[in-house]
Amino acid sequence: MINKVLKEIMSKRDKNKAKILSRFFKTGKRQYGEGDIFLGLTVPISRKIAQKYKDISKVEIALLLKNKIHEVRLIAILVLVYKYKIGSEEEKKEIVDFYLKNIKYINNWDLVDLSAHYIIGDYLLKKNKKDILLKLVHSKNLWEQRIAIISTFAFIKKGDIKWTFKIAKMYLDNKHDLIHKATGWMLREAGKKNYIELCKFLDINLHKIPRTMLRYSIEKFPEHIRKEYLKR
Repeated sequence: MINKVLKEIMSKRDKNKAKILSRFFKTGKRQYGEGDIFLGLTVPISRKIAQKYKDISKVEIALLLKNKIHEVRLIAILVLVYKYKIGSEEEKKEIVDFYLKNIKYINNWDLVDLSAHYIIGDYLLKKNKKDILLKLVHSKNLWEQRIAIISTFAFIKKGDIKWTFKIAKMYLDNKHDLIHKATGWMLREAGKKNYIELCKFLDINLHKIPRTMLRYSIEKFPEHIRKEYLKR
């Protein structure tokens, strides 16, 4: 089955899009996606392939995840998300364990953003969030740090914004722009649930919050309020 999946993926390659994606995902030397290989598949095409092969085994998913080609790993992760959504409680736990065991292959921001809240976040809705989230937050790995904050999107959707603010506070001193963007995005989503709490967080931490994080978090604010925050 692996060969069939890879053959179909290769049949959809687009050299022009591959060049664009390679630049977009910063695959150059000393950039965050250094060495990642793109074929030029769009996310909708990747989703269709993942849907078609959603019944492959976790052994096969693991093999795909270890592939050097970005879209192959993406399709493996999308299959995992499909399996999680329809799985029993026992199967969901197995998928979470599998995800965490293979986390080093979830190594670019789209791979994180298209999976973390659907799997880790959803699973932790009914579980003790502290241990797993804090381990990811304190990791030295950029992508594990991003998984932690993006996972809170699942909580936000259910009206629980506490962990988003808790992790955001821990990321105020984080140096990476991709963490600033992800955290600002989650703060913005939390603000849709509770505008006052977001304003409180910003007012308390305005002297420390990275500029990119601030810009993302206030993106949906009324224009005059947004400008006021940017001036302060």
